[in-house]
Amino acid sequence: MPASLTALAYLVAAVLFILALRGLSHPETSRRGNQMGMAGMAIALLATLAHAGMSGSGYLLIVLGILIGGSAGTFIARRIQMTALPQLVAAFHSLVGLAAVFVAAAALNAPGAFGIGTPGNIHLQSLIEMSIGLAIGAITFSGSVIAFAKLQALMRGAPITFRMQHPLNAALGALLVVLIVTFVATGSQVVFWLIAILSIALGFLLIIPIGGADMPVVVSMLNSYSGWAACGIGFTIQNLALIITGALVGASGAILSYIMCKGMNRSIINVLLGGFGSESGAAATGGGPAIDRTVKSGAPEDAAFIMKNASKVIVVPGYGMAVAQAQHALREMADTLKKEGVEIKYAIHPVAGRMPGHMNVLLAEANVPYDEVFELEEINHEFSTADVVYVIGANDVTNPAAKTDPKSPIYGMPILEVDKARTVLFVKRSMASGYAGVENELFFRPNTMMLFGDAKKVTEAIVKALA
Repeated sequence: MPASLTALAYLVAAVLFILALRGLSHPETSRRGNQMGMAGMAIALLATLAHAGMSGSGYLLIVLGILIGGSAGTFIARRIQMTALPQLVAAFHSLVGLAAVFVAAAALNAPGAFGIGTPGNIHLQSLIEMSIGLAIGAITFSGSVIAFAKLQALMRGAPITFRMQHPLNAALGALLVVLIVTFVATGSQVVFWLIAILSIALGFLLIIPIGGADMPVVVSMLNSYSGWAACGIGFTIQNLALIITGALVGASGAILSYIMCKGMNRSIINVLLGGFGSESGAAATGGGPAIDRTVKSGAPEDAAFIMKNASKVIVVPGYGMAVAQAQHALREMADTLKKEGVEIKYAIHPVAGRMPGHMNVLLAEANVPYDEVFELEEINHEFSTADVVYVIGANDVTNPAAKTDPKSPIYGMPILEVDKARTVLFVKRSMASGYAGVENELFFRPNTMMLFGDAKKVTEAIVKALA
């Protein structure tokens, strides 16, 4: 295929990728966004293969790789539980980072095949691009492995810290810069692999001090890293589609990380340096106003009676709903209440669950109408007009300590102001704190009724009582 046609195909693919991102920004258009992204990737792959000019055996190996990877992806996608999506995304990010490392290694060993020079005489700009893509890819790989292990409970989710951790990270970062400069000056294979090893170690060290409460930001941040790794390698091998795709993923991931940080009252600089979240495991110091420690609990039948006599109910889903797979029972409860003339709305906090959009995906799986789902900024002013708020498995994102206790680790984090409702029904297994390790003041508010038990079983019992 002529270079001009390849460039045109890449341009079409890029437009489809942009439209895909636009479609994925809203649940109602997300399916179409996915389809556009798939079409764009298919065009980019076909254009690359048509332009490559390889031998028959080369094409055979690529087709074989696509079949193996496609089969594995299809198998995983069909078997994965919705609650496991965060760790699946983290695992896929690790593969993107590892691919960047392998492509950089291939370009170093066969520069002529990529048009970036000859062995021992690679173009200066290619060495710069190669080293940056290698470093970001290796950091993405190891960081994503740690994120996957924490989300999958293969290692403890609490922050892992040790003395002189930040100075060590700073020293390794400085050493990495020195190695990159050395590699650019010499093109040494030894230095190349030293960069890879050091970056892998740095990826581990950047993610281990981050606690489970901050995993939504971690997933978003690693998404951005994987995009920039692909972009850097795209410059190295002079592939326009890879450059555009990587830049889109990197930029969108960075913007989403900023939104997540804002939603959790975190500093984006601390996120990038890997030090944020290390204090999130600390318990609240009790610096807020004194509150009555009396807890009022009730039965599903009590909750059913209260909601049946309400005119407006706002549902606040959280990770507890995801773990219990309660989204279908929740929709059945909402449908039953709507038949009784009750207005139903859903309130989503930007960091509810373990990845951005986690709750939206689960509600969409249960066919919850899109026009009933609202983000924090859209719904917060309505809690004061709600008769009932049904909190199902959400904890830190509803904790009034974020507004009342300056010494709390979550102080300043925007929350769903459910405490302003007439009645709060809080579904939870126990009085245990959330991922942030902070006791929820909402449990002790006079307008809160605790419904202890599995989120799905409690909701199903409410549905039965409503019948």
